[in-house]
Amino acid sequence: MSRKLFGTDGVRGRANQGNMTAEVAMRLGMAAGTYFRSGDHAHQVVISKDTRRSGYMLETAMTAGFAAVGMSTLMLGPLPTPAVGMLTRSMRADLGVMISASHNAYEDNGIKFFGPDGFKLSDEAEQKIEALVENLPPLVPPREIGRSTRVVDGIGRYAEFVKTTIPRDLRLNGLRVVLDCANGAAYRVAPQVLWELGAEVIPIGVNPDGFNINLGCGSTDTRAAAKAVVEYRADIGLCLDGDADRIIVLDENGNIADGDQIMGLIAKQRLKRGDALVSTVMSNLGLERHLAEHGIGLTRTKVGDRYVVEEMRASNRSVGGEQSGHIVLLDHVTTGDGLLSGLQILAALIESKQPASKLLRVFEPVPQLLENVRFVAGTDPLNTDRVKDIIAEGEKTFGDRGRLVIRASGTEPLIRVMGEHEDAKLLHRVVTDIATAVKSTS
Repeated sequence: MSRKLFGTDGVRGRANQGNMTAEVAMRLGMAAGTYFRSGDHAHQVVISKDTRRSGYMLETAMTAGFAAVGMSTLMLGPLPTPAVGMLTRSMRADLGVMISASHNAYEDNGIKFFGPDGFKLSDEAEQKIEALVENLPPLVPPREIGRSTRVVDGIGRYAEFVKTTIPRDLRLNGLRVVLDCANGAAYRVAPQVLWELGAEVIPIGVNPDGFNINLGCGSTDTRAAAKAVVEYRADIGLCLDGDADRIIVLDENGNIADGDQIMGLIAKQRLKRGDALVSTVMSNLGLERHLAEHGIGLTRTKVGDRYVVEEMRASNRSVGGEQSGHIVLLDHVTTGDGLLSGLQILAALIESKQPASKLLRVFEPVPQLLENVRFVAGTDPLNTDRVKDIIAEGEKTFGDRGRLVIRASGTEPLIRVMGEHEDAKLLHRVVTDIATAVKSTS
């Protein structure tokens, strides 16, 4: 069955257009509410959002949709995506909803669903919800219409939860931390947690206005945070994205440690010989080689933290994530959690007594190059003979000394051309040739 609404991470698009209108949001609420409404108990959904202006519109529309099919909503206000997974389970809700387009600009928005177990939905569940969107279910009688209640202590519940993931007697006193919240969902809870643990917090990206989420800040643009780290002589910088399910870390010099370095650090701390880390095809070859030296395997999945989590559950793995900064610690959370991952790194920094520049340089990465090529929606550049030939030629050129990963984005009309090779000049030539071939199809 084809998927018209759901991509690799829920439903996403330009706000007030296409799949991101109030009408579609209401229909999604009706469909998802019907899919998860079973049994005679009181049916409830927890719903949160990031700080985009359009979030209010979509939240109101979804609440109406849920009410129309007998589902009551518990409104959390702005909270990180992982908080929704956690609170869906702890509040015994039938499902959870996060309204966010993650690291995208304010013009976009998205809708992510969590099942009663706190995990993102399977492809099968999303397909069934899509079918219900196209053929709307019957409405409930007046007595069964759902209601909406605002939950005022969601921040406190999540804050207390993430603090339990590091040793109770560990304090962050004496640690100066630049914390970039991307003007997004964690703008209140993240500084609060670090302050309560004793850190000296230098917050940036904590003044959302509905339009500045991820704008010149956060995990996708670390320049402001790097400048602040150097200016304030901070020990470390933590950069979250708009919904705080991913993190990029900066050392005391403002240099970046991406998700691969973070996973390498956590894997060495938590995994034993014979165990395996789960990541995606985008993770650096240097990480794979480094883990192998320590007797730890690397299992690769399709891009998307949902696929990482599915593999972790299937193979009983506890640590996984993505190069982009989604870090999943399955013994604590059901999805990527930037704040929780940041606490693990701060704890390691305190315990190791090393500077961040040494702690976070876990392995030497193989040169990697990523080109994002925009294409006309509705076309399929990767299915043309010219592009296929150029890709095959590049793979032959690389041999077993490098990798090529070429894929269509699941959230934007982009072809992502990623290559790795020890010869940086050869890498640039091969990736550029493929990107040029893709561009020529538009």
